[in-house]
Amino acid sequence: MKKPFGFVVIDKPAGLTSHDCVNRLRKVYGLKKVGHGGTLDPSVTGVLPIAIGNATRLISYLQGSKAYKGIIQLGTSTNTDDMQGEVIQSQSWPLIDKGNLNNLLGDFRGEILQKPPIFSSVHLNGERAYKKARRGEKFELSLKKITINKLNLISWNQKKGELEVYIDCSSGTYVRSLARDIGDKIGCGAYLKKLHRTKAYSFTENHSVLLPEKAESYPESNKPKILNPKNFFKHLYSYKLSSQQEMLSWRSGRMINIEDCFQYLSFPEDKPNDNKPYKINILVFDQNNEIAGVAEIYDSLILKPKVVFNAIG
Repeated sequence: MKKPFGFVVIDKPAGLTSHDCVNRLRKVYGLKKVGHGGTLDPSVTGVLPIAIGNATRLISYLQGSKAYKGIIQLGTSTNTDDMQGEVIQSQSWPLIDKGNLNNLLGDFRGEILQKPPIFSSVHLNGERAYKKARRGEKFELSLKKITINKLNLISWNQKKGELEVYIDCSSGTYVRSLARDIGDKIGCGAYLKKLHRTKAYSFTENHSVLLPEKAESYPESNKPKILNPKNFFKHLYSYKLSSQQEMLSWRSGRMINIEDCFQYLSFPEDKPNDNKPYKINILVFDQNNEIAGVAEIYDSLILKPKVVFNAIG
């Protein structure tokens, strides 16, 4: 019987860490090899892709942006840049209309430099920043280049000072920092009051299921459906092993010359119009069209195995 292999997309509830969700699914499937594809803070809800079994070895090859709906509270700043922190400053927000707000948001669209929150998992001199912040240490974090693909104004409540936005951004973006910086730009401070992730890589809310209830023994019929991972790597080139000999070579971790089998190399939909690929990642399929692993193509058309699944599971 094949071991579980693929992704479960959880609609993460508030109050749990991403690691809490991973531990829950470890118990549900009776597996140790479970990992998430992108941390969500405990207060944040929404799309959390979790890799099951050997699919954990594919997490680093996921690609795509993240998308969120959030509420930014103007007029208050906290030390964590969200509602979990201590209030460090409060003031009134200005009278401002949606048109001016939308123009202001334009300054945050595209490629920008962002400073992560001091209460974050960023490494600083070999230690997580949040640990230093908890001890009350004073320090500065370096600016980080990120991309805000979309920043749309959904609604503006002048009375409450609540700004609701839709954000599509690159991995590594701190929406808390974005909220803080928008408040600073307006001149009244702000923090992130609420956040819900709607997309992570190619995983969307349409894929998500509720986190199973806590149980030591979970009935097979109630386990969440595991999604086939090949549906979420269409951004990669792919190659189907064309013979039993290639299968044996692949499973032995040996390089494979595919120059005479170029027709078996499939290109992603957004392939640029350039020469043959060089030093790029290739999703490799076996003769049953199941994922056999990931290779790198180099020296013209030679596959160099990077991740090899001898058997799915």
